[in-house]
Amino acid sequence: MIAVVYSGSKNACWKISQDGKAMIETHTAGINPCFNDPKQTLQILSKNITLIHNAESIKKIYVFAAGASAKEKQEELASTLEQFFVNSKIKVKDDLYGAAIAACHDQTGIVGILGSGANCAYYNGKKPEKNNYGLGYILADEGSANYFGKMLLKNFLEEKLPDDLRIKIESQYHLDRPSILERVYRKPQVQTYLASFLDFYLENREHKFIQQLVAQGFEKYFSTYILPTLEKHPNEAIHFVGSVAGHFQDQLREVASKHGIQIMSVTREPIHNILNYYTN
Repeated sequence: MIAVVYSGSKNACWKISQDGKAMIETHTAGINPCFNDPKQTLQILSKNITLIHNAESIKKIYVFAAGASAKEKQEELASTLEQFFVNSKIKVKDDLYGAAIAACHDQTGIVGILGSGANCAYYNGKKPEKNNYGLGYILADEGSANYFGKMLLKNFLEEKLPDDLRIKIESQYHLDRPSILERVYRKPQVQTYLASFLDFYLENREHKFIQQLVAQGFEKYFSTYILPTLEKHPNEAIHFVGSVAGHFQDQLREVASKHGIQIMSVTREPIHNILNYYTN
């Protein structure tokens, strides 16, 4: 058996294959070595019955995780996973590497991630080119789920939400200023909390105000990530990967067209393409 894992900060998707055929799919909380210490990662694994039942049978695991760009973080996460998957050889790369494989396979291209976080890189057909992006939910992540969560809360606290949206969000999440500030500034896993508000965007995606927030976020993403990368690598195909890109594909393509850019592909769940790549 082999397993492939694609993890953002909020969720991780696992697919297990035997003899080239996908057998099992399961999900856990996100495994990000920048936010989860080894103990927390093992706790996440130990809560999943599917992984417990198959742990000893899996021989190879390919992991692509947000927060795993540094070599020491890759080694730390691999060492932690080896404690659970005792018979496995484990390779860890960051989520951008996995996104590039899912979107481009062995071809060159520019790959953008818009999921719980945001990133972008030129892929040379073997690995993503190093860049200065991937700064996380505090310093960057424009256009991502946690960015949109942050914008929603900011507008709520500044009393800029239209009345109908304010009533909805108060009813669904029981929000007020003290609880929001407590959760954001004093509790762990802030990025997961912020990203959870993507559900509210999806439920109200036809609302003009939500559409404006999405368009503004995507515009920031293009000016920060895509346009500078495209300037260095003109005429390359552009691909997107991630839940936000998949759910708001029409808006993403609309913003791209304003810049004269055509998006080659949008892959909402890259795990399927990654598994095919490694099993074939």
